[in-house]
Amino acid sequence: MPVLGNGHSRVIKSLGLVFGDIGTSPIYTVGAILLFLLPTTGNILGIISLVIWTLFTIITVQYVWLAMSLGTKGEGGTIVLRGILATLLKPGITLSAVTILTVAGIALFIGDGVITPAISILSAVEGIALVPGFSGFAGTDVLLIAALIAIGLFIIQKKGTEHVAWMFGPVMLVWFVALGVTGAIAIIAAPQVLLALSPTFAFAFVMENGITSFFVMSAVILCVTGGEALYADMGHLGREPIIKGWYCIFPALVLSYLGQGAYVIAGGSTKNVLFSMVHAIIPIGYVPFLILSIAATVIASQAMISGMFSIVYQAMNTKLLPRMKIDYTSAELRSQIYIDTINWLLMVAVLVVMIGFGSSESLSSAYGLAVAGTMLISAILMLLIFILRAEAVKAMVCGLLIEVDVLFLLSSFVKIPTGAYWSVLIAALPFVIILAYIRGQDRLHDMLRPVPLEDFIPKYTAAYNSLPKIHGTALYFTGEVSKVSSYVPQIFFQNEILYENNIFVSIVTHDKPFGVTTEFDTNLAPGLQVFTVRCGYMEIIDLIQLLRAQGIEEKTIFYGIENIVSDRFFWKIYSIIKKVTPPFVQFYTLPPEKIHGVVTRVVM
Repeated sequence: MPVLGNGHSRVIKSLGLVFGDIGTSPIYTVGAILLFLLPTTGNILGIISLVIWTLFTIITVQYVWLAMSLGTKGEGGTIVLRGILATLLKPGITLSAVTILTVAGIALFIGDGVITPAISILSAVEGIALVPGFSGFAGTDVLLIAALIAIGLFIIQKKGTEHVAWMFGPVMLVWFVALGVTGAIAIIAAPQVLLALSPTFAFAFVMENGITSFFVMSAVILCVTGGEALYADMGHLGREPIIKGWYCIFPALVLSYLGQGAYVIAGGSTKNVLFSMVHAIIPIGYVPFLILSIAATVIASQAMISGMFSIVYQAMNTKLLPRMKIDYTSAELRSQIYIDTINWLLMVAVLVVMIGFGSSESLSSAYGLAVAGTMLISAILMLLIFILRAEAVKAMVCGLLIEVDVLFLLSSFVKIPTGAYWSVLIAALPFVIILAYIRGQDRLHDMLRPVPLEDFIPKYTAAYNSLPKIHGTALYFTGEVSKVSSYVPQIFFQNEILYENNIFVSIVTHDKPFGVTTEFDTNLAPGLQVFTVRCGYMEIIDLIQLLRAQGIEEKTIFYGIENIVSDRFFWKIYSIIKKVTPPFVQFYTLPPEKIHGVVTRVVM
């Protein structure tokens, strides 16, 4: 396809990869807010002002300015913030608290990731009811079409979306133009809505409405869904394209919200406000707009699914989650990945949420808690970083943002009786799994007690000089070079299996996201060498290629497997995680005919 200048091309690409979620929020946000109050002119000016200034405060200030100023190579996300803090803090209570916050952030992101596709697709499909002849389209019909779209979206993940991904940016560009143009036209009917650009109307609304404004804020937060994605996806495109993309779409979002406000002030419907507005001002263009909105929500859902794969991959590389099988869906882009387990679990969860709530209106009453929680966690981690780096101005601004985020989180608690507990329940599952895995790995490490290298070498040398050796080279995976995994002495000294060449392979993931270096120490002991790979947690390495580059041709590959046995509930969870998790060697797509697992039974 024809290519624009590289800078413009990356900005347009960001519209499809990053801004889909926040770009489809106008479909349901205003309607969700109007469930709480009467559509008087004063109320409309207040809520539209709240929406606009929430977008500015949370997205422009918290994410675009503060969050994106962190990182070294354009990477982003909650795990990145933890990585930065790991370099600034000494191991202890504070770093442990940071890890727990990070785990909570990941869990809430997953909770958000389940509800986002459900509400986006449902809200777009519900627009079909305004098409002439489809006025009775509702309930089961909406659910069926929305479910089919969702199922189709998850099915194509296996094959990868690279061959259609180039369309995402241009489609979203058309979508944002359509939002801006329709909003601008609608403003003509009630130009006084432009007063909402002043933050005084937002403050006045909050002051005058008391507890009602608290309920309203639980719906206003829907306008910033996808804010965390701006930061989390920064590693894919870099900082500049996302910032430029935001400055392009922010006016379009503002115009759309102003237009919806003007439409309601002029006496328009308070249900499906965006679709009703477009149907009223441009009847002939409604069906194309509806089709465009469905495409936009599918793209937004795709961005969330890709983001889910990305954050799970980062969590695996930082040892917060167990290894899972990764498929690479692009020959050119190693960042295009597919995780089978996550894909199908996510699909089932999305379908359950769709069927359980039945409509975007019902779902909007449950949406927002996970978003607010994720925003607050990011703000707290950023505040710690700015304090430790002695960046006083940013720390002060971040402190103010935390107050705003806390207010949004508290307001979201009012949704718990109407379904927000779903976010908590969905997030609780990965939270417990991650904590069980982290604690289990620590306990396992203490119980198996790796052998210090200085104690291992003399015993190995004696065995190597006295025992018969198998022709060829064997690889042995071990965690740290200075501490030999406990299964290795079992092979050498108990089973008396020694090869002519024995190579320890250690893969070390460091706190920075990118970079791959290798080191091959051939002088450890007679017939004993160490091959070390150091890589960033976002890197996807080809281990076989790295081995071949050092001239290593292995005959056999050994690795340790732990069989966990326990009567305690918490350790049973860890045991189940270990049993259903593929051996980590599969993560590196090694030749299966060469792999041999050595099982160690561990009673916890």
